[in-house]
Formats: sequence, structure tokens, C-alpha cells
Amino acid sequence: MTKEHQNYLKKIKREKIIVITFQILILVGFLILWEILSKYKIINPFIFSSPSKVIETIKNLYLNYNLIGHILTTLYETLIAFILGISLSFIIAIILYEFKILNKIVDPYLTMLNSLPKVALGPLIIIIAGANTKSIIVMALLINLIVGIMSIYNGFNNIDKDLIKLFKTFNASRLDTLFKLTIPASYKTIISSLKLNISMTLIGVIMGEFLVSKSGLGYLIIYGTQVFNLDMVMSGIVILIVISFILYKIITYIEKKLLK
Repeated sequence: MTKEHQNYLKKIKREKIIVITFQILILVGFLILWEILSKYKIINPFIFSSPSKVIETIKNLYLNYNLIGHILTTLYETLIAFILGISLSFIIAIILYEFKILNKIVDPYLTMLNSLPKVALGPLIIIIAGANTKSIIVMALLINLIVGIMSIYNGFNNIDKDLIKLFKTFNASRLDTLFKLTIPASYKTIISSLKLNISMTLIGVIMGEFLVSKSGLGYLIIYGTQVFNLDMVMSGIVILIVISFILYKIITYIEKKLLK
């Protein structure tokens, strides 16, 4: 290993340490500030709670409200909706990319569906699918599917046209071009879509749990609102943030493996 390469690696490592250090400092600073503002009632402690109350509430939820069961319920619904959403997005994006005229036909409808407030469809979803897990998964799919399709399709569409011409020059079939050029060249876009999709799926699951669930973090948050236990609401939000961060890190890990 050359000296220049060693210096480069040291620089990368140094930057990584700086980034992680500042991320931790910002988080710790925010929590300390939140605790102080709540303790001295600069902000309303009943509405905004405090880190100490959140920790106490999470402990109480764990002991008395089957918190682990609620977390697992939300994770299960999120995982199912995410797998279905990204699979359907990928397949539909390939179909639209391969059949350009079909894309021109459905493009305005995709845009309209994407702009439609999904909560407005909640009552209809409940009537069709029932007040159960199916409704929650359908709600999550409505939120993540269109975004996933558009994101992956745009990635396919932005591939270097000269590369496509080169494949055609060598008489590559459409399948060869798809699997050996289009998809591999779109890895970064697909991973970006995964990151976006997992957050949109979690949002959809929580919205669905607000409507019909009898368990899950969305249920805990809506229950806390109904009984004016805002410490429970804030605790549910904090747990959701942690889960969202963990899911994001998992996708980032997959990204590194795929790009290698």
C-alpha cells in the first residue's frame, strides 16, 4: 500500500469519526435541551413530555402494555407491505420501461393516484378488506407503491443511451439488455428507492393502525391521544424514530453489499 493511499484511508476514517461524533453530540444536546426546557416549563411538559418521562413511560409500556408485542406487530406489517411494495414496484417499472406506449397511457393516472390523499380511501379500504391487518397492508401499499414505481422507472430511463446502442450493436436481446445492463446500471436508484420505500411503508402502516388496529405502535399512539396520555404518544413517536433509523441502517448495509 502506497503512502498516498494510506493517507487517503486515514482521511476517510477521520471524516467518518468527525461525522459520527457530531451526530452523537447533536442528539445528546437535543435531549439535554429538551429535558431542561420541560423541567423549567419553558415548554409545556404535559404536551411535549421530556426524555426522562419518555424513558419511564417506555419502561411502563414494556411491563404493563406488552410493548414488544406492539413493536413486533408494526414490524411484521411493515415488512410484509415493504416486500410486496418493492416487488410490485420493480415488476411494474420493468413493464412500463419495456413498453413505452403503456407508460404514456398510464403516466397521468399514476400521477393522479400519487397525489390522492390516501387517508380519504381509509373507510373504503376497511369496507373492502375488513378491519384487520389486510387493511393496514393495503394502506401502506397505496402509499409506497406509486412512489416506488416512479422512482425505479426514472432510474431505468436515465441509463446512458450509448450503452444501450452498444448492446444493440452486438445484437443483444431485450432480456439480455434488461438483466445485464438496465438493472445492474440502476442499482443506486433501486437502493434509493428501497430507502424511500421503507420510510413510506412505515408511514402507511402507522396510518393504517390509526384506523383499524387493536395492536401496534400506531394503536398505542392513538390510544394515548384518546386518554390524554401524551407521554405515551411521545414514547410511541420516539420508538418509531428508532425503528425507522434501524431499518434505514439495514438498507444502507444492503446497499454496500450490492454495490460491491
